[in-house]
Amino acid sequence: MKKYNLTFLLAVIALIASPQLFAQKKMKSPPAQAKGQISGANVVIDYHQPSANGRTILGDLVPYDEVWRTGANNATTFEVDKDVKIEGQTLPKGKYALFTIPGKDEWTIIFNKNHNQWGSSNYDEAEDALRVNVKPTKTSKFVETFTINPEQDGVVLSWENTKVKFKVAD
Repeated sequence: MKKYNLTFLLAVIALIASPQLFAQKKMKSPPAQAKGQISGANVVIDYHQPSANGRTILGDLVPYDEVWRTGANNATTFEVDKDVKIEGQTLPKGKYALFTIPGKDEWTIIFNKNHNQWGSSNYDEAEDALRVNVKPTKTSKFVETFTINPEQDGVVLSWENTKVKFKVAD
């Protein structure tokens, strides 16, 4: 009888403990995907969405004039199923890591051939497929969570009080 009580007790403990043992830690910056058709090309952007949470973002959490992974966690990826022009320059079809270098008056948008990397710690400029410069603008209202949106003629990055758009054409 004692053997069955001990077995029953161990089974109950295992059932109670198993969710905690196997639960995965929830990421603070959840994954997101932006999809759209721009100038006849199918565009898929996979990224993670950090939130401001009362912090100053640009120029502080995300420093100016340094390579940023353009989101959180893994490097953001940008995939296009045909050759396109980004700000007038050709980007061959393929999958790229999307990095940026934010600045007060100008941002550099970077498409890097090494799309499978964590953050920007392994970023290598020699692997860049394309770099373009664009001007940031102010958003009409505060954007709490970093967001990427494909539009009819380009892609918009928005966070805090800043919006950056790069044009995509065929």
